[in-house]
Amino acid sequence: MEWLDLVDENGNPTGERATREESHAKGLRHRTAHVWLARRRDGRAQILLQKRSENKDSHPGCYDISSAGHIPAGVDFIPSALRELKEELGYTARPEQLILCGQRLVCVDDVFHGKPFHDRQISRVYLIWIEDEPMFTLQSEEVSAVRWIDFDDCLRAVSENSFPHCISLEELRMLEEKLRT
Repeated sequence: MEWLDLVDENGNPTGERATREESHAKGLRHRTAHVWLARRRDGRAQILLQKRSENKDSHPGCYDISSAGHIPAGVDFIPSALRELKEELGYTARPEQLILCGQRLVCVDDVFHGKPFHDRQISRVYLIWIEDEPMFTLQSEEVSAVRWIDFDDCLRAVSENSFPHCISLEELRMLEEKLRT
């Protein structure tokens, strides 16, 4: 069972905890870490998208952030972000590689697998620039595939909703600021 710290509107733990399942059933605010991997090819910024496994509890089979995950109770954003990268993609990064792009409140009310899903999360968004072409080892329970895409193409496709995804335009705008500097 995965326990999460419940947090205030700034992402600070309140001292209360709930299971992940309970958090999503009741819409309890918790934390997540989002990490975007980026590279430069032919002078253009590209980002890595992961395709979520078909058995995920939310947004199965959709393209998503390079790596993202809930932050377990008692853990902070950065260690959790690095752990998720390693678990989902087999990619090892160091804390100093993480570039903070911002923090956002995620509010989603939907139904997945016939069950109500109410997601309230405070997400810290990070970017990591990659120079070498890493060999990714995908965690099949979480990720079915990965693909590199030009950032501008991704921005356009998300804006037009032209492919199955659960990527926030607001988050891409946060990322854009760091990718263009």
